[in-house]
Amino acid sequence: MAAGNSLEKQIGCVKYTLFCFNVVAWMIATSLFALTVWLRAEPGFNEWLRILEAESFYIGVYILIAISIIMMAVAFLGCLSALMENTLALLVYICAQIFSFIIALSGSGVLLNYSTMHSSLQPLLLSSLNRFVSTSETRYSSYVLNMIQENIGCCGATGPWDYLDLHQPLPSSCRDAVSGNAFFNGCVDELTWFFEDKSSWIVALALTLAMLNIVCSVMSFILIQAVKKEEEEARAYRH
Repeated sequence: MAAGNSLEKQIGCVKYTLFCFNVVAWMIATSLFALTVWLRAEPGFNEWLRILEAESFYIGVYILIAISIIMMAVAFLGCLSALMENTLALLVYICAQIFSFIIALSGSGVLLNYSTMHSSLQPLLLSSLNRFVSTSETRYSSYVLNMIQENIGCCGATGPWDYLDLHQPLPSSCRDAVSGNAFFNGCVDELTWFFEDKSSWIVALALTLAMLNIVCSVMSFILIQAVKKEEEEARAYRH
């Protein structure tokens, strides 16, 4: 009898801990959804990516939007299956967690591949910015370069020499408004750091959610084993 009470207490402890972890996971998934949707809908950021032909950045964002929606539903399922102590629902929940873990890691990897130094983003930026610099005498190219250089604090694609190599004067947007000195860093690196800063919080949330997937899966498996043991003891007691 004492062993039965001890097992019941253990089940209750695991059950309500799993419930709390799922509430936390739901909150993180909701935050991830809000941040990714904001990043996708932010008009200024969207316009820059369109102009620079670097909209591949959004592939990882789309994946993480999808996984955040899935994880909100999975967290709700986890709460219900834990409270009901239903082994079938818990097994479905574990499978959903494993799937979510894989997709969260994939989405984070894709987003990092288009938002960090030495990633697939930089060749896209280099190609677009070199094209704008080589045609900087046109009104549109001049407008785009001035907008980026003034806002980011950079010069040319890789540095001031991009203009000097083409025997073109440095535009005023290439110079610090206070000191008058030319910005040393090119816009490829500065834009990459800018995009990396935008995506770092999103990736951190996604990886935290992936870690919770593993923790919740392990706890669900423990709960399934405990529930099965309780059912076996109940059958043995009846006989």
